[in-house]
Amino acid sequence: MKRIILVLLIINFAFALPSDAAFWNKNHNNQPNQQLQQQSKQIQQKNEQEAQNNNVQNEATYPQDVDGTPISEGEYVEDIDVEDMYRKIPVPEFKYIHDIDPGEYQDTRYSTWSPYPLFRLTAPLFFKSITIEPGYYLLTPREHEGKWYILFKEAGRIKYIVPCYKKEMVPMNFYKNNLPQVKLTTPQKIREVALKLVGKYDNKAKRKPIPNTYLDAQDLDNNFISVVVYWGNYRYYMVLRTIQL
Repeated sequence: MKRIILVLLIINFAFALPSDAAFWNKNHNNQPNQQLQQQSKQIQQKNEQEAQNNNVQNEATYPQDVDGTPISEGEYVEDIDVEDMYRKIPVPEFKYIHDIDPGEYQDTRYSTWSPYPLFRLTAPLFFKSITIEPGYYLLTPREHEGKWYILFKEAGRIKYIVPCYKKEMVPMNFYKNNLPQVKLTTPQKIREVALKLVGKYDNKAKRKPIPNTYLDAQDLDNNFISVVVYWGNYRYYMVLRTIQL
């Protein structure tokens, strides 16, 4: 009887041994997995920290990183009698078909956003019989019969046409001195160099640069306002009023 009990205990132990071995083997295998998970978590945290640092470096600051001189007061109205100019310039009598700017297609052909400067108007402005209501307008210079005009466009439609009294070249380095310069990281600089290299030898892969733009408005005497629209290599002057004359 004792022999039978001893044999049963040995058999039971023999069946239980693989289960225990598998248990210890499982625990042994879990230790490297836990270490790998901890290392992966540390690497992920490090990458997130580096990404945050890069974002902070890439943010364009203004005016700290703008190396330029401020626009002097009266720069755009020097030696110009704006009131006399306002009275002499006639109100435009022409219109565009369906109030659509035919040159917009060419300007936006190579861009994914509007290349025109945005003018946010919170109070009405006047040019003789034209009343420009408050709103958001994309200002676009256009030539018509040898004269230049500024189109006030809203939602792709021309709402107002205001004549320009002067057009001239933009001073050299004006955009560089008055627009914020984005700081690029080393990988971004390498990418820009590579893209320019490809575009140099493959014209199909080269996208045309979007013209630089700038907008400046100054209050003048007798309720006049001087608005200067910068578009590419030229800037366009127009004069408006805060009170209808």
